[in-house]
Amino acid sequence: MPRYTPLVASLPSTVPFVGPETQERARGQKFAARLGANENVFGPSPKAIAAMQAAAPDVWMYGDPENHDLKQALAAFHGVAPENIVVGAGIDGLLGSLCRMLVSYGTPVVTSLGAYPTFNFHVAGYGGVLHTVPYVGDCEDPVALINKAQEVDASLMYLANPDNPMGTWHGADVVQEMIDNVPDGTVLCLDEAYVEFAPEGTAPVFDTDNRNVIRMRTFSKAYGMAGARVGYAIGHVDLIDAFNKVRDHFGMNRASQAGALAALGDQKYLTQTLANVNAAKARIGDIVRGYGFDPIPSATNFVTLDCGRDGDYARSLVGALIAQNIFVRMPFVAPQDRCIRISAGRPQDIDLFEQALPLALETLK
Repeated sequence: MPRYTPLVASLPSTVPFVGPETQERARGQKFAARLGANENVFGPSPKAIAAMQAAAPDVWMYGDPENHDLKQALAAFHGVAPENIVVGAGIDGLLGSLCRMLVSYGTPVVTSLGAYPTFNFHVAGYGGVLHTVPYVGDCEDPVALINKAQEVDASLMYLANPDNPMGTWHGADVVQEMIDNVPDGTVLCLDEAYVEFAPEGTAPVFDTDNRNVIRMRTFSKAYGMAGARVGYAIGHVDLIDAFNKVRDHFGMNRASQAGALAALGDQKYLTQTLANVNAAKARIGDIVRGYGFDPIPSATNFVTLDCGRDGDYARSLVGALIAQNIFVRMPFVAPQDRCIRISAGRPQDIDLFEQALPLALETLK
């Protein structure tokens, strides 16, 4: 037998995310509407598609390991230096590198109970000890996170703003106060995957002189490139240098690099996408209110629907919608598991959801 480490031997090989393709294979049928993975169904900019197509013949070459052109463009866009940016395979890949940098066996790490679980999987994969604080009013609690980090002397803590899975958000003043109070020796990972969807005034100004904060962004959500796997982090040059010690230097392919560069340059298309997402969220809200449900205000590309009952009911509703060929998901942890989550879809996707919801509810009576 392979000589697995005790840590690897102790970990499960599965995660709660069962992909839609896996479900389709099990069901023997494709979903009619794919509204469960927070993907941007409006897709990438046509300029990004053209750039990736043009790059396809050159995929025999490795991508630029320094991601030079993309980093230069991102630096100009955000008003920071290229030395303050690292590019990686989506935020998930960057979280893995961050945990490799800061987490080893027994390292205390702080997050919110029910927050984005992939962060937790990375922490577990390096043997860290996760300490959690509860949500307050369906929002992550920055004050409680800081207090817990001080209590356990955490090396790392995590906040998503806007939040996944609830879609709620804090204003820049609240987040900046949290940043100002990060304990010495602790790094705050500020996951801003959905920030393009959020109201103005959600993201604080970048301060790349601060060694205790790493801020993560992605092309997976607003830019519609989830399958291309392009994320980036902005932080102090010392943090970025540490990423360069452990990251996969050839982890970005040439087509993804070209597509992200073109997408960043097409802000007009991004504006159109944001309008489409807002229209879809408004329509989802109108539909579910018609059945007595309460949608939680969202600064993301999905609507979290408070079902008004317990997790068992929400799970049954997810199952009933899947039976109607509509792929949706839900939070995993109580009390957030009283909700289900519907991604902003195209008009035809929302039409199908509108048709399926009363049929799903009828099966639960």
